[in-house]
Amino acid sequence: MTSVPINVPGGADRCLVMGVVNVTPDSFSDGGLWFDERAAIQHGLDLVEEGADLVDVGGESTRPGAARVSLEEELARVVPVIRALDAEGVAVSVDTMRAEVARAAVEAGARLVNDVSGGLADPEMSRVVAETGIPYVVMHWRGHSHDMESRAVYADVVTEVREELAKRVDLVLAEGVTEEQIVLDPGLGFAKNAQHNWALLNGIPQLAELGYPLLIGASRKRFLGRLLADSDGTPRPFSRSDDATLAVTALAAQAGAWCVRVHHVAPNADAVRVAAAWKRAGAGT
Repeated sequence: MTSVPINVPGGADRCLVMGVVNVTPDSFSDGGLWFDERAAIQHGLDLVEEGADLVDVGGESTRPGAARVSLEEELARVVPVIRALDAEGVAVSVDTMRAEVARAAVEAGARLVNDVSGGLADPEMSRVVAETGIPYVVMHWRGHSHDMESRAVYADVVTEVREELAKRVDLVLAEGVTEEQIVLDPGLGFAKNAQHNWALLNGIPQLAELGYPLLIGASRKRFLGRLLADSDGTPRPFSRSDDATLAVTALAAQAGAWCVRVHHVAPNADAVRVAAAWKRAGAGT
């Protein structure tokens, strides 16, 4: 599997942990909590203290049904936070679908571009990433939040996601992105229902056969809340899905994920270390 050239401590022998900083008023899990610039910066620092290897800063909600924000608003939300965290030595990624935001974020210190559209939302994204030379998360995506649920139609979700990701990789490589830059994300919850998400998690080894590191983002997503619904069918609130997220993290790390993207960092940082020790013991090292 390709090694991603991002300088974070301890990343050679275990799954990494990416902490989430949503600089938004409407993200599905914690919208509004870190919308204030100073609160977002402090939260990023707190996540590192808890064990995050990377801090993913995003200024646009991608929850189902979310409307897009303007370019100017997204820039105003993320660039100051990224610049401040970089000044503190934090390894920052930028969660954006816009090439102009990606470019500004890299200039402010971002070390990875996390594009949930895999380059489909902005045709300039791949070229900008190629120019920067930094790692690029290419996520499986079939459309924007306002209609993505209608696109959750698959005959064999693991095979189709794998094939569609392979096609996206070919296209971004043609734009000048190198193989060493690429990270893949199966896009849990993006044009996928609960059954699709579980199949993709179980299919991590097959997705890894594409030869690129895998980022897994299951944290607090709706399919976990529905799995843990009350007896009357009421889904568990997002904020009470952290234990289930922890289980997914351990299993994903054991299955070979390169990184997990989570909201509650500390227990997940423990989980990836447990998974690494488990794998080392199995390998006799």
